[in-house]
Amino acid sequence: MSVFLETQRLYVRQFRPSDGEALAEILTDPEVTYFEPYEPFSHDFALQEAVNFSSSNEFYAVALKETDRVIGKIYFHDCGKYEKWEIGWTFHANFQGKGFARESVSAFLHEVFQRLPVRKVIAEINGRNLKSQHLAQRLGMHQEACLRKESCHYQDEQGNPLWDDQMIFGLFAEELILS
Repeated sequence: MSVFLETQRLYVRQFRPSDGEALAEILTDPEVTYFEPYEPFSHDFALQEAVNFSSSNEFYAVALKETDRVIGKIYFHDCGKYEKWEIGWTFHANFQGKGFARESVSAFLHEVFQRLPVRKVIAEINGRNLKSQHLAQRLGMHQEACLRKESCHYQDEQGNPLWDDQMIFGLFAEELILS
């Protein structure tokens, strides 16, 4: 098992093709994917994503230590210049509100700031996704921008686009208090 890091309760590791069923539980749930820039996945497509993620350097599985069950994913992408990276997270509905996202993402940020030439990490969060905005703030990230009516993933009953604000949060390496 290729573990990137571990916390008291979790492994953050590379995905494996065998994580497909657990990933499907996350990515097929319309409530979990509501603020994602994609529709809920079909079960088969989610199974294939586990295979795709297993060879990706941008997606990390968050798994319970005691069972190795995947309960979430972390996305980490090099923005291409200025040593700036983007982070995102998605967690199974049954494991939200229990500190797992904060535990794993906080440890992940500490690790990447120590291991990689990362100067800044940003998170782009839907303006209505208050849970993720609060998590970003608890991680020490600062709101840097509000891109008004920036994204459109849904339509109303008449087919009109529903535009959402996009909030940009950022964290510099020197701001992260290493514990």
